[in-house]
Amino acid sequence: MIIKHIRNLRKITWIFIPRLLAVLATTVLLFRPEIVRISEQTKKPALVILRDSSESMTTRDIKASLQNPPQLITRGEWVAKQLEDKNLLHRLEQKYRVVITDFSPAPTSSAVSVQEEAGTDLGGALESVMRNYRDVRAVLLMSDGDWNIGTSPLTPATKLKIHDIPVFSVVVGSEKHLPDIELLSIRAPAYGFVDEHITIPFVIQSWLPREVKTTVTLKGETGVEFSRNITIPPMSTVQNSVILVPRNEGDFNFTINVPVEPEEVLQDNNIKQFRMSFRREVIKVLVVESTPRWEFRFLKNALSRDPGVRVNCLLKHRGIESAEGLNYISHFPQTKAELSQYDVVFLGDVGIGPDGITTDDAEMLKGLVEQQGSGLVFLPGILGKQITLINSPLGELMPVVLDTSSPSGFGFGLESKLLLTPRGNEHLITMLDPNPEHNREIWNALPGFYWHAAVIRSKAGSEVLAVHSTARNQYGRLPLLVTRSCGKGKVLFLGTDGVWRWRRGIEDTYHYRFWAQVTRWMSHQRHLAYKEGFRFFYLPEIPKRGEKIYMYATVMDTSGAPLKSGTVRAIISSQSGYTEKIILTPEPGEWGGFAGSFVPQSSGSYKVLIEAPDADKKLETTIEVLPHKREVIGQPANANILQEIANITGGKCVSTDMFDSLINSIELLPKQKPVKTRIPLWCHPGVLIIIAGLFGLYWIFRKLAGLI
Repeated sequence: MIIKHIRNLRKITWIFIPRLLAVLATTVLLFRPEIVRISEQTKKPALVILRDSSESMTTRDIKASLQNPPQLITRGEWVAKQLEDKNLLHRLEQKYRVVITDFSPAPTSSAVSVQEEAGTDLGGALESVMRNYRDVRAVLLMSDGDWNIGTSPLTPATKLKIHDIPVFSVVVGSEKHLPDIELLSIRAPAYGFVDEHITIPFVIQSWLPREVKTTVTLKGETGVEFSRNITIPPMSTVQNSVILVPRNEGDFNFTINVPVEPEEVLQDNNIKQFRMSFRREVIKVLVVESTPRWEFRFLKNALSRDPGVRVNCLLKHRGIESAEGLNYISHFPQTKAELSQYDVVFLGDVGIGPDGITTDDAEMLKGLVEQQGSGLVFLPGILGKQITLINSPLGELMPVVLDTSSPSGFGFGLESKLLLTPRGNEHLITMLDPNPEHNREIWNALPGFYWHAAVIRSKAGSEVLAVHSTARNQYGRLPLLVTRSCGKGKVLFLGTDGVWRWRRGIEDTYHYRFWAQVTRWMSHQRHLAYKEGFRFFYLPEIPKRGEKIYMYATVMDTSGAPLKSGTVRAIISSQSGYTEKIILTPEPGEWGGFAGSFVPQSSGSYKVLIEAPDADKKLETTIEVLPHKREVIGQPANANILQEIANITGGKCVSTDMFDSLINSIELLPKQKPVKTRIPLWCHPGVLIIIAGLFGLYWIFRKLAGLI
């Protein structure tokens, strides 16, 4: 009996052994045991050299010799020269496995997709080191620091610091501007009229420590078109313009050139090219007035004598029949088809009422501006009739807020003048002289006025070009010359009636020029592409690659009325042969307007064919798309970001002159500490499986032994 009992006890003991082991293992895990493995690196660690190959590295600002003047090479050429030095590579390869990697390569063609926009991605370059190499000892970053795309490089720099991987940065390029004069930009319109004066503004930047007197030259295919002497103060930016008077129709190439000064380092950024289209067209203008005041008479004469303008006038005065004669009409246009022919409408001292226009007329004028892209000029007068327009459909278009308690405005015995704002001094309609300084002097010398409208302030979204020289209120000086974009068109408010007085002593010099510039600026986009009964324009006028272009077409049917329905399509062809068909959708308002959009994926010329089969009309034009460049050639190197990366990782940042000392620092780097690999047993899945298995064995043995 005792022997049998002993046998059962042994049997039970074996059953509880797995349970005991599981309990002991669980107890040990409460102390969080770990296995530590120390591994020594037996092969050469990697030295990753990150070479910036972006377009900004083509900037030529590194001295290659001690000559006077010094010979300059590009930043990329300097980097290539260092990495081709066999002695340098031999020194590094004694201790490291050298890996050279290019990042942010410059595009080889202008046809770069928007998704693959060229730029410098410092963060992506540092991330690639962590992702592609496991045995990195150090990183040598050779760049100008022109970081313009991607995430912040400081985040991957922090990760490199955690893994004890220092980044040694070389600031490739000058950290300040070299002596240079650069033609920064020109703003040439897409088209112009033959025999008209076209103003082409430009901006010049000087990085010379002295004043420069030079001549800006505009050259065409037939030779010099215009030249202007300018003075550029030291280390400053100058805005000015040249005048172009085309004599022939067609498309022509032009260049604007600034002579190279002797001490200039960069001699290839003093010239820019552009292309313009010229044609003969007539701007149609409607002038609506109540009484033939002096402002109306001289405005009518100025527009009538302009060979590029065809003007119609309408006088609406109570008790007096409509004026008759040359350029006069007897009634306000009755239909949208009649009104849509006008590019610009001047609305004088006229309001809503029997001796003015009707609410329906105001509604049509609003549609003409917003849907047809025409211009509307408000010219209030002493009768104060434009106050009635505030509660009409035209009230939304007016760019200023008027004081309804003083409809007749304010008159004074002393002469006041228009004072240009900074925006007005460079605006095309107020540019009476291409030189901004001379332009301001001209405006200060012009005869003034003795009456002005009761203006409180300008509305949001408006541009104030000129203010009252003395009068002001709680909002500042009274805005008297204000513009605003409304829908597809533009509006202009002139709150004085004294522009006609500009003829005093100088006749029509500035009076005619001002009104000519107003009509052409306000009607400009309506003539981007035009054929009888068919208009097409697009915004922006000078688009960039990747920027959405909004297209608008105005179509008249075979009877001359706006096309209310039908199909209007745009077939767009790029230089690379890609063709896209876009259906323009009808716009509300029954003005014959159709709209669509597209995004150019490359720069260059796009041929656009607009078809309206239902109106039996076709129209062809060309859209020039500029490249959208992130990389700017000629900018100083950005040492700050490279210095910060080096500081975070425990590396070093130097200029190109200290490159040898940087290589010495890399050579003297100590070996990386042995890598400790810790395996935490207390949370290791294998240990948990073993404990679960022991409890499983215990349960199985109990069942086999018949124990419950």
